[in-house]
Amino acid sequence: MMQALTPHQSQVATDFLTAQALERRHLVVALSGAHAYGFPSPDSDLDLKAVHIEPTRELLALEPRSRHREFITVIDGVEVDYSSNELQFVLRGVVAGNGNFVERLLGHLRPVESEELASLQPLVTAVLSRRVYRHYQGFARQQHREWEATQYTSAKRLLYVVRTTLTGTHLLRTGLIEADVTKLVDVYSVPDVMALVDAKTKGEKAPLPADLALAWRERVKTLFTTLDAAKEASALPAEAPPKAVHELDEWLLTLRQRLW
Repeated sequence: MMQALTPHQSQVATDFLTAQALERRHLVVALSGAHAYGFPSPDSDLDLKAVHIEPTRELLALEPRSRHREFITVIDGVEVDYSSNELQFVLRGVVAGNGNFVERLLGHLRPVESEELASLQPLVTAVLSRRVYRHYQGFARQQHREWEATQYTSAKRLLYVVRTTLTGTHLLRTGLIEADVTKLVDVYSVPDVMALVDAKTKGEKAPLPADLALAWRERVKTLFTTLDAAKEASALPAEAPPKAVHELDEWLLTLRQRLW
């Protein structure tokens, strides 16, 4: 994972997460954002998305502690964007098709992972369904609107559309998570993406060359068509299978009993 970061960013991430671990027990921390998507620039922030486990007694207390933590801070010149959700909330989101949570649990770049993650991952895979389409299609549409709002000039916003549609397509077709757009462009024969990456890596606000912006105004429509087709052809079930949901629930209950 740290290969995606500079040595300085890696050290900042390590120190930061060590401090956060004193406040909450991380099941997993995933690297997200541009570093995970394959197009970081020198000014990209460090995007850390976590899942933590509250002690069972805290969940049953008269006044339970907060189950969500989110903040942005700057450490030694590195902007860190951190958020963490409690395990139960995350697993319910996975069953409902929340791609963000699926990526946290099944993604490849994990600076922190607990011993419980290995036994959880097959159960998460088993509850995946075509519900993830709504997440990826909705987020990609939002990013497309934001690209339009820049008058089609933002390399970052366009790459977020490309990344989101391709990750969603790949998940629907294969049941696997791949967030790095540079690893998906050849699989799905999308032209000129590396030219977009080259533009974006110059800076978070780097503009698109005019010819690329013009070409992609039409080309981006194909990405949504491909995502729609992946949903229709997907081998994933329409809903999470009840048996798989039950097994996930049993896993969580067993963990709760152990971590009183």
